[in-house]
Amino acid sequence: MIRAISVARAGAWSGEPADCVTLDYEGRFRRRLALTGDGGLSFLLDLPSATALCDGDGLTLEDGRILLVRAAAEPVADLEARDPAHLVRLAWHLGNRHLPTQILEGAPLRLRIRSDHVIEAMAEGLGAAVTRHEAPFAPEGGAYGAAGGAPHQHHDRPDHHGVDHHGLDERR
Repeated sequence: MIRAISVARAGAWSGEPADCVTLDYEGRFRRRLALTGDGGLSFLLDLPSATALCDGDGLTLEDGRILLVRAAAEPVADLEARDPAHLVRLAWHLGNRHLPTQILEGAPLRLRIRSDHVIEAMAEGLGAAVTRHEAPFAPEGGAYGAAGGAPHQHHDRPDHHGVDHHGLDERR
């Protein structure tokens, strides 16, 4: 089986891709996994370390061909804020819960989360207009990762109180 051995970031490669692989948010953070492209090309993703893949990235095969990475549409909720202060308040509540969040550009002011009825109800209670639909999800990477960063990557870092999520106090 041919291996995909490196990532060419979106805009850093050109030409016609050999195939395309469409992955959801969780599926775009991998190191080693057998996959099949949308056109049927079977390959082994074999990267040196787990890597957050973004829409438009290319996976370089051993023979030099490129596979295009596409972000799959998945259930999401867009949270619309009334004004910038309201957007910050919504973002604070999402961040306080360590939820992956995508900042949508343009007007109206919106944040995107993966669909979660409990969080959607909280946002509505805070005055947000919530629109549920399917779309690609590409959250901010946060302080420890690039945009579109790793799912759940914050669990290995201490939070702002100096306590990690495994119950160990990092301040001692």
